[in-house]
Amino acid sequence: MASFKFGNIFFMRKWRKPINGVGIVVTSFVVYKLLFFKVKGKKHLLKDPNEKYKLPLIKKDIISHDTRLFRFGLPEKDMVLGLPIGKHIQLSARINDELVIRSYTPVSSDDDEGYVDLVVKVYFKDVHPKFPLGGKMTQYLEQLKIGDTIDVRGPTGRIEYHGHGKFTVVRSRKDPPDEYNVSKVGLIAGGVGITPILQLVRHILKDPSDKTQCALLFANQTEEDILLREELEQAAKEHPDRFKFWYTLDRPPADWKYSSGFITCEMLDEHLYPAGNDTVTLICGPPAMVKFAIMPNLTDKLEHDKNRIIVY
Repeated sequence: MASFKFGNIFFMRKWRKPINGVGIVVTSFVVYKLLFFKVKGKKHLLKDPNEKYKLPLIKKDIISHDTRLFRFGLPEKDMVLGLPIGKHIQLSARINDELVIRSYTPVSSDDDEGYVDLVVKVYFKDVHPKFPLGGKMTQYLEQLKIGDTIDVRGPTGRIEYHGHGKFTVVRSRKDPPDEYNVSKVGLIAGGVGITPILQLVRHILKDPSDKTQCALLFANQTEEDILLREELEQAAKEHPDRFKFWYTLDRPPADWKYSSGFITCEMLDEHLYPAGNDTVTLICGPPAMVKFAIMPNLTDKLEHDKNRIIVY
């Protein structure tokens, strides 16, 4: 299977397990802190969530028959995007005299200077019977040429991760955000919904002092549709006490060793964490999957508190 490097996508390969106990752990912590303060001191693009920035397309890679990596350049080479963990950006464009706005979570991070990477599944017209016209924004991105610009603004979104198991979630604009302090995070992703999930997992795992545990259930149609698979599996291999994953496919190959079919109560029970005050569950995927396969099983059968279930 071909592999790709998306910005900082393979950074976890650089990490090493402790071999001499405390000394290596302390060294890792110091390195993380140096990196943290270095990033905090960089120039950030996203300062005003209401301001739009025109960013040029500087690279496009074909990942699969319908998935692309789009790299957009930032105004300065030493600038970072400045996107809080849990937040996303919005792309906007006028398409056939209609203003179209869509939200995306980058696969690059604020360790990457001068650019932002987006992995996007292109919904072509005349492919899905229910959506004969395809995706307006994704097809617009597909036809962009190097040097063309797109309007970007942010950060947007209700969720923010502050580190060490602390989340804030805005439920209503008129109310203060809800706060959660947890030790375990259940993660459920469908298709390209993996991008905000990966953003969170990366951030937790690159901080040796953040002991938050993460368990991911990742649903796709085929094995070829599993985005960012190599990084997910490498992360679980290097951090088995902090991150685990499980796949399910609608159309699995004959030698498939994971689950098949829609997400079930049994999958959720076996591969995520049980309900509790030390746990939240984050979900990003198609609305039908969330409404029919996930929520009834989590709340009715597994007795998860609906207030501790957060949908992107």
